[in-house]
Amino acid sequence: MGSKMMARAAIFLYLLSLAAAMRTGGVSMIGQAEIDVRKFGAKADGRSDDSQIIVNAWNKACTSPSPSTVVISKGSYLAGPLKFQGPCKADVNLKVEGAVKAPADLNKFKSQGSWVLFQNIDGLTLSGGGSFDGQGAAAWKENNCAQTGKCNSLPTNLQFTSINNSHVQDITSLNSKLFHVELLNCNNVTLQHVTIDAPEDSLNTDGIHVGRSTGVNIIGADIRTGDDCVSLGDGSQQVHIEGVTCGPGHGISVGSLGKYHDEQPVVGVTVRNCTLTNTMNGIRVKTWPNSPSGVASGMHFEDITVNNVSTPILIDQNYCPYNNCQQKIPSKVKISDVSFRNIRGTSATPLAVKLVCSRGVPCQKVELADINLRYNGRNGTATSQCENVKPTIAGKLSLPICAGPRS
Repeated sequence: MGSKMMARAAIFLYLLSLAAAMRTGGVSMIGQAEIDVRKFGAKADGRSDDSQIIVNAWNKACTSPSPSTVVISKGSYLAGPLKFQGPCKADVNLKVEGAVKAPADLNKFKSQGSWVLFQNIDGLTLSGGGSFDGQGAAAWKENNCAQTGKCNSLPTNLQFTSINNSHVQDITSLNSKLFHVELLNCNNVTLQHVTIDAPEDSLNTDGIHVGRSTGVNIIGADIRTGDDCVSLGDGSQQVHIEGVTCGPGHGISVGSLGKYHDEQPVVGVTVRNCTLTNTMNGIRVKTWPNSPSGVASGMHFEDITVNNVSTPILIDQNYCPYNNCQQKIPSKVKISDVSFRNIRGTSATPLAVKLVCSRGVPCQKVELADINLRYNGRNGTATSQCENVKPTIAGKLSLPICAGPRS
């Protein structure tokens, strides 16, 4: 064999060994160190508690001075509660390929209000195509808000608190005991191609809830659940929601707002190119009566398709789900600069557009343009209701909407 042939053979063998190292977790494809929890001792048999092993793998990655990846490879992992704590010395990618399952026993969650908690991390990536199964069927029976007032006593599937400059992609949340995904005090976070799945009768299982966070993008999510597909609480600012499919569920909501004192303004919300099917509501803004002062402005909903949705367009400033409010005292949350453009499809109820604003602080600068909604029933046609609002009406309409000026 000539010298050139020997050199080529040596290079080929080196490339083979490098590829083997990448496959076995020594080096990732992008040059990062990989830490496979199976090599840390995780059983992945669906019965053994792998919680501490997964957290140990995270801690090793988090303290690494260079970017690294924690791999939860294919298999079934019983684990929880799990706390992925920062700050980390470098970016960390948690790559979930397998199925992580929560304990069904609620007593396991007394020390932590969520099942999987990501806290105080900058530069997190959560990806891999795997799933987090909250095993919440037994817990939903315990969640009787109207009688006990304990809506928030159950754990959220995935909670992100003080997470910045991060990306969540190709992850599935199943059967959460309470909310599926919750973002609190986060900045510049993108959720992309997230799947959320729970039955229609799973109480208070909001798909994605955002609160007191800025620069959140929700792109291409597929959400089926028992409450709001997406809900935006106080302090949600510069939120972009696009390409979401929702149903079953309660729709896409800003609010509810005005339940607590010192709520932060909601400013800069865009919801576009979404499809809602067989949902309890469509796109809505909701505030409590007898509320403290608050602000919700710059909210724009456009290019929305609804299929058999009850009340596709809704502003409700008299929101009181359990009828235990002082409804005679108006909401003090000021709603302004709201637009609904190119909303089309079918309503499951005759009342397709409902704009019920506060008589204390009537809605300002509300626009409806190109509304094409048909009542999906045998008797009557689609109607609208407006109180304490004089919207601007533009474009083509399939139903009469209020008595506002046309532009």
